[in-house]
Amino acid sequence: MAKKSMIAREAKRQKLVDQYATRRAALKEIINDQDRPMEERFRASLKLAKLPRNSSATRLHNRCQLTGRPHAYYRKLKVSRIALRELGSHGQIPGLVKSSW
Repeated sequence: MAKKSMIAREAKRQKLVDQYATRRAALKEIINDQDRPMEERFRASLKLAKLPRNSSATRLHNRCQLTGRPHAYYRKLKVSRIALRELGSHGQIPGLVKSSW
């Protein structure tokens, strides 16, 4: 089980990403538009830099929904390898058969 503080920090980051997504997209559109004057694009890049760092989507990290584990994460199932094995052993994932010999 991951530390509760790390899970809470990740939830806080997700909230910030959702909150600032439209502003970041608008500023990035201005910055990448080659038809706009250089001064306007530069001002937009300064405004983008002033936004909180944790509002960037690249700072998010995938975590297991059951345990909060950040490593060995299966995107399709949204669980870690350890949780996947436990669920598979108990027969709670349809179509998954854990092999044993």
